[in-house]
This record gives sequence, structure tokens and C-alpha cells, in this order.
Amino acid sequence: MTKLLLSIHVIAAIVAVGSITVAASMFPRYALQALDGTEGQGRSAGVAALLHRVCYGYSLAGVFVPVFGIATGAALGVLTDAWLIASLVLTLIAAAILGLAILPGQRRLLTEGEGEGEGGDPPTLEAARPMAARLTMLTGIFNLVWAVVVVLMIVRPGSTTGA
Repeated sequence: MTKLLLSIHVIAAIVAVGSITVAASMFPRYALQALDGTEGQGRSAGVAALLHRVCYGYSLAGVFVPVFGIATGAALGVLTDAWLIASLVLTLIAAAILGLAILPGQRRLLTEGEGEGEGGDPPTLEAARPMAARLTMLTGIFNLVWAVVVVLMIVRPGSTTGA
């Protein structure tokens, strides 16, 4: 059973978190291209909207990553190990960055307040540049946090497996 739980955990991490990291990293570029007034603006807007939907959809699927990670940790009896606790804390931090900053920032960059009673016009290119830069930074931090989690999962400080 442990092998099945671990397999689901790893597959969910690769598919969900991997998809989010790629889509979120690409989003600012296409969002800015959608606002720059050049040819292909409509295509870029469509790509940016798709990338946002990928981030949102896979963030919902990403809930399975810690769920199966905790189940695997329980099956292995390592729930109180420092590396696992640190990984869970970092996972919460990454989830907060995604849910509280990246996804709302993407929505604002696509259309300022659409459906929220704040208007519906996209921001100007001048207003969008700092928003896109902030999203790029936040996405980099999100990706870095996940890289640290992956290293913790592989190295497992204090482990007696020889790693």
C-alpha cells in the first residue's frame, strides 16, 4: 500500500505542480503581449487566459499532493521527522503564494476586476508591467519553494538510508 500511496503522491506532484510551475512562468509574458497593441494580441490574450485556467485547475488537483504525501508519511511512520514537517510547512507557503498572490494577480492582469464589480477593462500596458514583474517574482519564489521541497524529499536530512 505504501508503494501505491507514494506513486500517487509523486505522479500528482509531477502532473499538478509541474504544470503550474510551467504555466505560471509563461503567463506574464503572454499577458503583457495581449496588452501591447501589436498584431497577435488576441492570440496572446487567449494563451494568457488558458495559462491562468491551467494554473487554477491544476491548483485544485494539487491538493492531492500533500494529501497523499501525508498518507505516505503515515504509512512509513515518518510524520514527525523534521524533513517532512519542513516540507509540509513549505507546501503551505507555496499554496499561500499561489492562492493568495499568483492566481489573483493573474486574474487582475487578464481583466481588472471582471465579474467582481470593479470594472472589466484590462489594465494599461504601463500599469500591467509592474504587475507582471511582481507575478514573475512570485512565480520564481513559488518554483524555488517547490525545488526545496523536492530536495528535502530526496535527501531527507537525518535519514538512515545513506542519502
